[in-house]
Amino acid sequence: MHLLLRWIVSAVALLVTVFVGRSLGLQIGFMATGDLEILKTALEAALVIGLLNAFVRPIVKFIALPITCLTLGLFSLVINAGLFSLTPYIVHGFRVIGFLPALFGSIVMSIISGPLNWLVDATVEKKRDG
Repeated sequence: MHLLLRWIVSAVALLVTVFVGRSLGLQIGFMATGDLEILKTALEAALVIGLLNAFVRPIVKFIALPITCLTLGLFSLVINAGLFSLTPYIVHGFRVIGFLPALFGSIVMSIISGPLNWLVDATVEKKRDG
């Protein structure tokens, strides 16, 4: 149940990110005929982003460790943007046009999903304890 809630939170964070970054080149559901298809695309994209972050990101971070140390951790933003920009190749209906929208999207999605995931974790823990 907890994993499902986090997935939904990520999809909501992605929808908000795309809404905020639409003028920069983030698009979701641009081929959709209805709101349900947009939601489906957001759920698919959130799942793919989560899987990329879980399986590909550790490998890329390990390989890029020297560059990340030289840039005092700022290269992690480039890694996050790169993984964010890989998602449209897997999910049809999601589009990231360029590196700057990918960088913006990865930063904004982290800012939005972080507190929301914290809230979900706190709620689930509170429910588990009491």
